[in-house]
Amino acid sequence: MSETSTESGATAVASLQTQLTDALGDAIAAAYPAQSGADPLIRPSDHADRQANAALALAKKVGASPREVATNVTERIAVGDVVGQVEISGPGFLNLTLTDAALWRQVEARRAGARLGVPPVAAGVRTVIDYSGPNIAKEMHVGHLRSSVIGDALARILTFLGSDVVRQNHLGDWGTQFGMLIQYIDEHPEKPWRHTEITATDADGENASTVSALDGLYKAARAVFDTDPEFADRARARVVALQAGDEATLATWRDIVKESQYAFDEVYARLGVQLTEADSAGESFYNDMLDGVAAELEEAGIAVVSDGALVVLSEEVTGPDDEPVALMVRKRDGGYGYDTTDLATIRYRIRGLGADRILYLVDSRQALHFRLVFEAARRAGWLDPERVQALHVPFGSVLGPDGKPFKTRSGGTVRLMNLLDDAVAAALTVVREGAEAKGTEVDDDALTLIAEQAGIGAVKYADLSGSRVKDYVFDVARMTAFNGNTGVYLQYAHTRMVSILRRAAERGLTVPEHVPAAVETPLEAAERGLILTLDAFADVLAEVAVDLEPHRLAGYLYELSRAFTDFYEACPVLASEGTVRDRRLAIVDLTRRTLATGLDLLGIAAPERM
Repeated sequence: MSETSTESGATAVASLQTQLTDALGDAIAAAYPAQSGADPLIRPSDHADRQANAALALAKKVGASPREVATNVTERIAVGDVVGQVEISGPGFLNLTLTDAALWRQVEARRAGARLGVPPVAAGVRTVIDYSGPNIAKEMHVGHLRSSVIGDALARILTFLGSDVVRQNHLGDWGTQFGMLIQYIDEHPEKPWRHTEITATDADGENASTVSALDGLYKAARAVFDTDPEFADRARARVVALQAGDEATLATWRDIVKESQYAFDEVYARLGVQLTEADSAGESFYNDMLDGVAAELEEAGIAVVSDGALVVLSEEVTGPDDEPVALMVRKRDGGYGYDTTDLATIRYRIRGLGADRILYLVDSRQALHFRLVFEAARRAGWLDPERVQALHVPFGSVLGPDGKPFKTRSGGTVRLMNLLDDAVAAALTVVREGAEAKGTEVDDDALTLIAEQAGIGAVKYADLSGSRVKDYVFDVARMTAFNGNTGVYLQYAHTRMVSILRRAAERGLTVPEHVPAAVETPLEAAERGLILTLDAFADVLAEVAVDLEPHRLAGYLYELSRAFTDFYEACPVLASEGTVRDRRLAIVDLTRRTLATGLDLLGIAAPERM
């Protein structure tokens, strides 16, 4: 049976890989009972639908040659329903050919439901995902791209797989810098910073948004603070007022947060990231919890006083001096820093949000910090590894064409909006040239929409298509190309599928709901290859749920698009007839739905025209 019912009522479809693993596992157990549970090592093959390599691994264990093991296992494989033919090749490889009936059952089963047969493997798990995390009154820049894009993809995928996902945008919204900024704003009411007051003023983007205006005001405040002792005193007094809850000071601070959130929302909307104000929980949210965290750790003997400060000395990590590395809980002056805030955060996410799994999408440079935070949380009894999993999900950097961290020509940080503008502009050129080459007329509004979808999709796919722990080069020319492993290539493949189905509808043809006689004519090689690729969708998503590597899904969608291209070139759809045409329309429809679903899980648009 390839279908199973889940607790959520969805119909899950066991992949052919799973069915073959079970069938070969049973055959191995029958031939060699002591090796029951051995992995059949089923892999793709150039000589058959799949290849099993277990005989080579088992030979030494059972004291026989690989070919003898292969023969004994082959004799016990049930042939007929799923496996149509088994051939032994080389030193003991098993080449497996699946039956057309088994292949088509998978197509029909996956077409039957909106979930495409994907089981909710993460159901019942509450996952808290911490991602993006810009600073209030600061422009979102290239350094926020990877956390936002990767975190959003993981949130989408885990939600699709049934997890109860809680998004958390840990904003930097508290600290002494706000006293300085608020004081400067109060003393210079003529300077605009609310979104209703500002407009873009120059090509470099100064005052192009609320946060860029606020950032400019902060720099001005910093300059005055460093040169005017009286202003410095007033700014320090404003910090005290902010921390003491002075209403006038808090009112301005709330406005700064609100205006910054407005600017962040613009970036998220354009980037297609599913974060809203409701997901924001900045450092200020935990401010009232810090005293309690410090007291709890000190009373438990986990935090100790060292040189006037309260610290947690690691039992796992030592520094260059062979002394334990310290996590700062309370500074000598009685203040708290982000170490304490992160301790309060993890405690709240476990106790307040009821997390089963906590993911921190923060760059790889923070690995030691999170190791120390997780250790302290375990020792405090907040983080029970048997019940709650806390993971730092690191990622590499975005590099410029020179292979160094991406900067502007002047050496400054690249605004995220500017980066997106560059990608959309490059996509517009590519799309326009493509339309002109095909002699297709596209109106300006449609062209603008296509370029926006292609440009944003290109940026996100370039980020997601490689392992998150690796750096990657931001190259708009490469990432917006129609050929190669790019988001544009995948989007174009989707439009080709839509075009086939559109032209079929124009001829009065519909995709049959059920194609029972689809295999009266043997499936062609390109059909088999595409069906096998389609069938791997659920397995790939399950892998992402475990290793948190969205590039597995991106790579799968690229392979799916390539398999579709092979099918498109070898198997005429509209020019075929009868059940062959019906089954090919069904294959195109399932491929389109799978690709569109996969792109959506990566946060990338699936356009219908390009």
